[in-house]
Amino acid sequence: MPPTPQTTPGSGPRAAGGRITILLVEDHDMVAEALRLALDRTEDLKVVGRSRSVQEALADAARLYPAVVVLDRRLPDGDGITAITTLRSAAPGTRVLVLAGEGTPAVAAEVAEAGGSGLILKVGNLEELQQGVRLVAAGEVAFSKGLLDGALDRLTGRTTGLGATLTPRERETLGLLGDGLNAADISERLGVAVNTARNHVQRVLEKLDARSQLEAVAVARREGLLR
Repeated sequence: MPPTPQTTPGSGPRAAGGRITILLVEDHDMVAEALRLALDRTEDLKVVGRSRSVQEALADAARLYPAVVVLDRRLPDGDGITAITTLRSAAPGTRVLVLAGEGTPAVAAEVAEAGGSGLILKVGNLEELQQGVRLVAAGEVAFSKGLLDGALDRLTGRTTGLGATLTPRERETLGLLGDGLNAADISERLGVAVNTARNHVQRVLEKLDARSQLEAVAVARREGLLR
């Protein structure tokens, strides 16, 4: 039988008829309904609530106290990963499983550092999500194939990852590139000469192994350096 999380005394209901309770945080109605159907059709999983934003999720988690929060990364009021710590504070003992359209070992490491129990990609099959919920409810971790080893490497310092050597000013420059600014705009925003801004941009490109500003932004998003 799949594992069922233990109830913490005084913490509120953690299971519905012996099933693992789930708060689903997803702002797109059709996606949320498909996920709910996939989870509810099992004998051991039960969606007890659905939130459409980070703020709704915080209130619903504190009210429902689910065993697992299945949290979409992209939400109207913010990045789900940055909400993990607050969610776990709102419902102590609740596990958070992030669901994302795409992910890299760097993003998986970010989830783990924030206190999340796993990262499942939407391109995977629904059985992977079901099993992921079971694993995190039992106190284990669940990451889509290819993410866990790279995340562990980053967490243990065996690899630095792209962007690890960016200086604070270079990170600021990268953020402005992500906002669509060019070198002239960046120089004005940072209060430096245009040539200085161009040098910042060039160093960002070199450290991200990118051949253009557009590629640098794409790499940064892939690696979790930009949201």
